[in-house]
Amino acid sequence: MISEKGRVVAINDNALWVETIQQSTCGSCAAKKGCGQSLLAKIGVKTSYLRVLLQNQSSSNFAVDDEVSIGIPDDIIVKSSLFAYLMPIILLVLFAGFGQKIFSNELYVIAFGMLGLLFGGIIIKVFSYIRRNDTRYQPILLSNTKLMNSAELNNQTKVINFS
Repeated sequence: MISEKGRVVAINDNALWVETIQQSTCGSCAAKKGCGQSLLAKIGVKTSYLRVLLQNQSSSNFAVDDEVSIGIPDDIIVKSSLFAYLMPIILLVLFAGFGQKIFSNELYVIAFGMLGLLFGGIIIKVFSYIRRNDTRYQPILLSNTKLMNSAELNNQTKVINFS
């Protein structure tokens, strides 16, 4: 399970919107010198917003600015990544091959290849839309840490006078 800490930025009836800062991947990889992600991380901190479904919990248990820990199973990451990267490439090759078989003009082969690439992107978009409420493909809530606001901190702060 890959886990990440984040901050709740919005609350819906059945989901939380969590802001995460991508930091766990960079710095621990052996190929960070040749990695584009590492270069982008050096330019600035990148945040992303994730929708986390509330499976058996009430949205009233959470507040904006709560710190939560979310996780995604490893097998889902691997399968989804393979699907997202390979589907457009496979369709590009298949459509280009189909274009080559029907037309001998290279321009048509390129056009059919690009059409296959576009079709692969559309398939991924439709698949992600269909699976948007499937709990297997969504981050799960691992823990919730309530952050205290300044009024709660002032109530718990003890003033010590040294005079």
